[in-house]
Amino acid sequence: MKDKLKLYGKRYFIDAMGGMAQGLFASLLIGTIIGTLGGYIPVAPIRDFLLMIASVCKNDFVVGAAIGIGMARAMNASPLVMYSSAVVGAGSYSIGLIVDKATMDIAAHYIPGAALETGMTKLIAGPGGCFFAVILAVELGMLVSKKTKLDILVTPIVTILPAMLLARLTCPYIAYAMFYLGDFINTATEYAPLWMGIVISVVVGMILTLPISSAAICAMIGISGLAGGAATVGCCAQMVGFAVISFRANRWGGLLSQGLGTSMLQMGNICRKPQIWVAPTLAAAVCGPLSTLLFRLECTGVSAGMGTCGLVGPIGVITATPHSATMWLGLVLLCLVLPAVLSLVFSLIFEKLGWYTVDDMKLDA
Repeated sequence: MKDKLKLYGKRYFIDAMGGMAQGLFASLLIGTIIGTLGGYIPVAPIRDFLLMIASVCKNDFVVGAAIGIGMARAMNASPLVMYSSAVVGAGSYSIGLIVDKATMDIAAHYIPGAALETGMTKLIAGPGGCFFAVILAVELGMLVSKKTKLDILVTPIVTILPAMLLARLTCPYIAYAMFYLGDFINTATEYAPLWMGIVISVVVGMILTLPISSAAICAMIGISGLAGGAATVGCCAQMVGFAVISFRANRWGGLLSQGLGTSMLQMGNICRKPQIWVAPTLAAAVCGPLSTLLFRLECTGVSAGMGTCGLVGPIGVITATPHSATMWLGLVLLCLVLPAVLSLVFSLIFEKLGWYTVDDMKLDA
């Protein structure tokens, strides 16, 4: 029983969430990056072309389909189940509900992409809706895939219909729940920027290093504003921190793979020697409240959970935060300089105390 729980936990909360993050990266996130870059190009034809591509990438149905394919691929679905999951992802992503005026006012502040319909706001289920619907689609589809001579008909029907029924019944409630969870976190950060800055930066940063997708979680709950900025800083602290403190053991390859890739590479070493996790986490605890209180950096959704991976986190901050000298200074200090300096200082202290050696952070070749 225990082994089955571990198996399902890995399948749904590691593999499936990882696939969701990749789908988000290949659509919404890339669209955001292209759109941001396009906005700085003065040549109108090139700018308009890039903005058009960005608009396509960020379309709800495109994002949902990408998530569906990403999750199905991560769960080792057969090709026909994977293609059918694209339909389920596209449909479940955009199912939501029309909300009242009070919720509309909140949504207008925290969800720039909230769709306006006849003066009201439609909250969409987004990644949260896709997650449950696609999991059901894959599991049901794989039960019948390649089991009958009518596979080309049976598999898509069994994959799509029950999952879309589940989406229709649950996605409106998921949209509401995710919206208010995100609103609670975002509002709490506005009222208690010190403590929430610490908590969000540390927790999201640690999730980034764990084999769970911080990007998918941030996207599902709709984290934004100061909370999104704190999450970004926490993720950057983990990635830049581990890249710098392990440099003596891993050299330039380790610096780049962790600093621009993922701090998850250290997970095996953390399991063997948990103490190595303390320095980057303390750096996140320092940088988080500096972001919320002093520099007031902002970020939104999936970008907030990416850190310095492909520089997506900093680009997200540039996109979401009003441009000023303070923003640029905070971006450089909190996403790059302070995580490196603080992590290194803390790590050298802990090495002197005998907690670990730099070789405990050596990555496998």
